[in-house]
Amino acid sequence: MPKASVIVPVYKVEEYLEKCVQSILAQTERDFELILVDDGSPDRCGALCDSLAQTDSRIRVIHQENQGLGGARNTGIREARGDWLLLVDSDDWIEPKILEKAMEAGLREEADLVMFAFRTVDEQGRELGVFREDMPKERGITLQEHKEALLTAPCAWNKLYRRSFFQGTGLAYPPRVWYEDLRTSPKLMAKAGRMVFLDEVGYNYLQRQGSIMKSANLERNQEILDAFDDLLPWFRKEGLFEAYRRELEYLAVFHVYLTAGVRVALADRKSPLLRELAAYVEERFPGWRQNPYLPKLGGKRRLLVSLLQKKWYWAVSLLFKLKG
Repeated sequence: MPKASVIVPVYKVEEYLEKCVQSILAQTERDFELILVDDGSPDRCGALCDSLAQTDSRIRVIHQENQGLGGARNTGIREARGDWLLLVDSDDWIEPKILEKAMEAGLREEADLVMFAFRTVDEQGRELGVFREDMPKERGITLQEHKEALLTAPCAWNKLYRRSFFQGTGLAYPPRVWYEDLRTSPKLMAKAGRMVFLDEVGYNYLQRQGSIMKSANLERNQEILDAFDDLLPWFRKEGLFEAYRRELEYLAVFHVYLTAGVRVALADRKSPLLRELAAYVEERFPGWRQNPYLPKLGGKRRLLVSLLQKKWYWAVSLLFKLKG
């Protein structure tokens, strides 16, 4: 059996897929399988997956009817044979040593989860930013000791998972929804025994115009509320809500009030969804203004929260115009 399974959901990414696959095949750790899940892509992606599989015996292709990003990931996880799981989105690419370094750290620290830094890039290949978490590095930690780990980026793709752990939780990514990572990653962290954060930049996240998170589909921003209506009851059911109330509160402020609120304000200042997002946070976390993690937002984001509170949506738009 391979040491690791790298899972790539594939849907309408003809121009990006080969670069993604080549970055995986170039890993310094050679003992892995690469599972390409063709999620009913209507273009030539299915044929391209089959063609790529002819070039390397480590590649397996699964063709399925469309189930969305979460559903495609679930298929790959279910079919995986490696001891470790790495999830890579098909328009992104990874650095050559990241699988080796993440596996080494996971084995050394007997961890269930290993998280690494990432950079964002645009379609011209320009680096937009590098994201490193402010957490202890290179040593095993628990969420009980470091509750602030719950505030880190919830993306599925900057993490290496022990397969027995992931499958043992019974957790899965919800199909055909936005925010599938936010619905899942905090639960995995709450279930994990030990976690390791690496300082290594291992992932290149492409911010392309047509991506889900840049979509101008205004109504779908309401799905952030569905995500929290999934997340918060799960923590209550597991008896963990009070232990992580402040962390969950911060996540609601960041993702519901700030991130979704800004996205909607920039698209339509008169949208009733703006009031709905604010009311959601107020009703579930009325004491959010005293949250001890709010300084983590930084000055610009705190200013945006203040503008949203005052309903100065025109000022939010102006701020982004001035920023270019």
